[in-house]
Amino acid sequence: MSLTLPRRSRARTAALLALVLLAAPACADDRSAGGADGTVKIGLLASLSGTYQAVGKDIRDGFQLYLSTHDGKLGGKKVELVVADEGNGAATAVPAATKLLKQDRVVALTGIVGGGSVAAVHPLLTETKVPFVGSNGRPEIKDVSRVWHTSYLSDEPGEAIAQHVRDDVKGSVYAIGPDYQGGWDELRGFTEAFARAGGQLANPDGKTTFTPFPATTNFTPYFARIKASGADAVYTFYAGSAAVDFVKQYAQSEIRDVPLYAAGFLTEGGVLDAQGDAARDIYSVLNYSPDLDNAENRAFVAAWKAAHDGSPTTYAMASYDAAAVLDRAVAAAGDDATPERINAAIGQLGQIASPRGTWQFSSTTHAPVQKWYLRQVRQDGRALSNTVVGDLATVGG
Repeated sequence: MSLTLPRRSRARTAALLALVLLAAPACADDRSAGGADGTVKIGLLASLSGTYQAVGKDIRDGFQLYLSTHDGKLGGKKVELVVADEGNGAATAVPAATKLLKQDRVVALTGIVGGGSVAAVHPLLTETKVPFVGSNGRPEIKDVSRVWHTSYLSDEPGEAIAQHVRDDVKGSVYAIGPDYQGGWDELRGFTEAFARAGGQLANPDGKTTFTPFPATTNFTPYFARIKASGADAVYTFYAGSAAVDFVKQYAQSEIRDVPLYAAGFLTEGGVLDAQGDAARDIYSVLNYSPDLDNAENRAFVAAWKAAHDGSPTTYAMASYDAAAVLDRAVAAAGDDATPERINAAIGQLGQIASPRGTWQFSSTTHAPVQKWYLRQVRQDGRALSNTVVGDLATVGG
């Protein structure tokens, strides 16, 4: 899920970034993890306040879970984890990242919820030559030499499920999502792949319907449009409180019997608890589910449940994997674990055993080449859960 600020915020963000870069003192980059018994300092930036606080906390807790189950070490070195609040987006992420990179002098940065935050922080990574191992969705970035992601690119969920929807739905599909960068990316991934598969959109103009963000809380008028279109199914992406509003209102609407497909964030984590029975039977696509049957996932879920209420999310899993990546990279970097040596080591990791299943970094995008799963909201004991009902495409490269 790439969460990017609307266009009207970008000018303010760019100005703020310029001021921060001018004000920050220049200094020689001599940071490293020290000797064989030295401490490695890692920066974690995530939304610990604001709209996507729940996502940010899962990212923080996933990384910390890996440390707690690995004796507080990465690559055999004790870790000093410096945590900072990304807030609601780039305007607060930039100064927080500046402190981590220039004052705290971390050897690697991880986390970040918002795609807009990633784009705004990117110049700082270039300047300080510090690698970033992100653990949530991101938009396309031209220079990924120091940018790695353990999650996904924002257009990949829709791309992964498009063929299944084309095969499963005998008719047209209505595409709808929020009007900001994350929504544009998520829906573009679906609509372009759906068109290549021979699918037809039910939207009257043949284009996705975008709802004003974050202003839209009443989706009833849009449901009327969907009914009028004669759509045989709906595909969407929403997250956070918008996902709760959309799903609850959908279940009460005149199109409640129209099958609903979505990027997995629509029903992921705490939003499913808030949606309750309204989410039942929704199909979604995601790179993870807690019920995947592999040794890494069984150990991960057991450790998570021992420390937290409920099951882990894709956000927690991706951050746990970010720690696993840094664990191997710091070890490979040796005694002099500088940012440059860690970054080079990440590029040589090869396949990574993960709770989601084995994956590896794409050599061109530095995002995972990974399998995507079809899930459905079903009863699991006394609670509803996103149950894996099939494998979808392997995407990346």
